Amino acid sequence: MLPETPLASIESRLRYLLPAEKYASMWGNPSVDVMVDVHNHLRTLQRILHDYTSRQINVSMLKPGDVKTEWQHGAMIFTDLVGFTKLMEANAAKGREGAANILAELTKYFSAMISIVGKSGGELVEFTGDALFIVFAKRQDSADAVKRAIRAGLRMQRAMQAFSAPQSDPNAVALKMRIGVHYGRFLTAEIGTPRRMEHVLLGKDVQKAKLTESHGRNERVNVSQAAYEQVKDDFRFEDGDSDYHLAIDDFSAEDLGDYEIIPTGRRMASAVLLNKMDKTEVLRQINGLLDSIEPLASYIPEPILSTLIESAADRKIRPDFINPTVVFINFVGLPEAADRALPGEERKLAVNFSKAFSLINAIVEARGGILKKVTYHLSGSDIVVYFGAVNAHTDDELRAADAALAIRKAVEEIAAKAPTIGGVRPEIYCQIGINMGPAFAAEVGEPRGRREFNVLGDTVNTAARLMNQARRNQIVISESVQRAVESNYECVSLGEVALKGKSRLMNLFELKAKKAKEE
Repeated sequence: MLPETPLASIESRLRYLLPAEKYASMWGNPSVDVMVDVHNHLRTLQRILHDYTSRQINVSMLKPGDVKTEWQHGAMIFTDLVGFTKLMEANAAKGREGAANILAELTKYFSAMISIVGKSGGELVEFTGDALFIVFAKRQDSADAVKRAIRAGLRMQRAMQAFSAPQSDPNAVALKMRIGVHYGRFLTAEIGTPRRMEHVLLGKDVQKAKLTESHGRNERVNVSQAAYEQVKDDFRFEDGDSDYHLAIDDFSAEDLGDYEIIPTGRRMASAVLLNKMDKTEVLRQINGLLDSIEPLASYIPEPILSTLIESAADRKIRPDFINPTVVFINFVGLPEAADRALPGEERKLAVNFSKAFSLINAIVEARGGILKKVTYHLSGSDIVVYFGAVNAHTDDELRAADAALAIRKAVEEIAAKAPTIGGVRPEIYCQIGINMGPAFAAEVGEPRGRREFNVLGDTVNTAARLMNQARRNQIVISESVQRAVESNYECVSLGEVALKGKSRLMNLFELKAKKAKEE
């Protein structure tokens, strides 16, 4: 055990938040300089985790089983970046140089968009691959939130002109963006356990916001009917798809450039100048940092958190090309039930969603995978899982297949015990897609601002499309995954199938069960 020293009382809290060498330096009777060094590391880690998490997160310490919910109203923006796959393909053969090229372009893109969002009074809730989900909370009235969202969207589209490929460079890749704006209400919930938390938005209006983006057009801001009704006299529109409207950018540069700068979210306390001669004060400051770090750390998957801890001194993770196995799970039934919940039933819904999330995360963790996030789908909630990102194994495909079967079984058991919400027992099921192949892994966002570790590329997008192809409680896998797991798992051919974004038909298979071991 650690001898009775100033740090001994908090050793169990520090062991998971210090780099290995810094943790080792604490042993014995650490000097004041060592304690200050620990403090400085924690201060840096606090900044990193602050940048890695949405300001919507309620960072109050949660006890096991405690779930916080809140209904909110606001305008929601979904974006989709078009052209990233071509950008990755153009740089994949260049190795480290190519990874640096991709990261530089993404950093330029995300930094521009995040700056616009912040100055327009919005909150970046999450990165979804190369896409963004942004909320403009209702402050004065509904129309105000929608106005700010549309103006931000128009600014973002103007900023995209910097990413158009110059005609003089035949090898340059043009990036374009699609933006959808919707207004409605949503239920926010902090789910999970103190070991692994997640911030989710539930309700049909979140799905409608995603649908608005998918019905949009490149280089335009598409507005849902609900949002349109709030501001139809404040902007000019042209008709888009049925019940959608495309905002017309006829603002002068001076008018649209006038930002609605509104303070958003929590602020970090200013740095404290430590007295190196006072161990008691240093220890007090370390305890205070731990109190603010631990709740934030629970929102980061453990392998990614460990990487952030070890790389905290550099404050960056090196970009790389990897070959992960990606699992997409659409968890259907509970997310949609939010709109049926009677007053007081929101917590019951969130508690059940929390239990499901915690169980699925445990299944993934036990097999060495990373449950990256719970995101939004046209129905249900997508759960994104990586095997082979950060912590690669030689059998990641088998681990992914085993996890998918265990998740399906768990969801079936959850469905059998589904609670009644709004007088209706929700039909709970899952759809699962698994794909493997090359991808780009990096810290994306602002280098010293809002950012996340993410895995991007066609391999990830295809896994999502395989999930969409799946029926209830079906697991659909690509041919490459089938070849990797067929010795251990029963797979049935689904034939050649046309998938969105694919020029050729793909051979797909259904993962049925694990093969019995031969005697």
